[in-house]
Amino acid sequence: MHFNVNEVHQSWRPFFQEHAILINDILAAVGNSEYTPERENIFRAFTTPKNELKVVIFGQDPYPGAGIADGLAFSSRATAPIPASLRNIFREYSADLGYPAPTSPDLSQWARNGVLLLNRSLTTVTGERNSHIKSGWGTFTEAVARELAAQNIAAILWGNSAKELSQLFPLSVESVHPSPLSARRGFFGSRPFSRVNELLAQSGRETVNWKL
Repeated sequence: MHFNVNEVHQSWRPFFQEHAILINDILAAVGNSEYTPERENIFRAFTTPKNELKVVIFGQDPYPGAGIADGLAFSSRATAPIPASLRNIFREYSADLGYPAPTSPDLSQWARNGVLLLNRSLTTVTGERNSHIKSGWGTFTEAVARELAAQNIAAILWGNSAKELSQLFPLSVESVHPSPLSARRGFFGSRPFSRVNELLAQSGRETVNWKL
């Protein structure tokens, strides 16, 4: 399988063309396994125009269960149950911003509001966590991070894989991953949404409307 530039917004196409060999090498390696999300959703995050981005949220890798990951980090289909990590994100969202906890796991509204929802690995073997990070996704998503940092995008970095990119972003908020395995070690109470908006406001930039 090969990448087609029509999979991403035109503002991203020069970047993807620059990294086309790496991307196609990754897809060739990934295509030898049963993976998630579906092929048509791998690059879904990049359908948000690059010049409209305010914040990037970096996670680790897609939800490994079949039919759960939808191509946006931490998001899932509106009709699906809310995954455990996202339940924790919604708990912190309510505590931080005072909004009711959303009842849908679909985060596409954040994407429409200028948030790039991106994992360090864009695929994983179905049923296995973090199985494709060595396929080249780490190299690719670091290149994405450098592109975003050059555009002065603010970052929310959740988990160790995401925090590897912290030196690239002058405006960043970090914590442990919101997974049930780690959320109680510093995710709860970290106020990522209000804190990143404070950083944006202090630097004279437009803040994010986080309401879902």
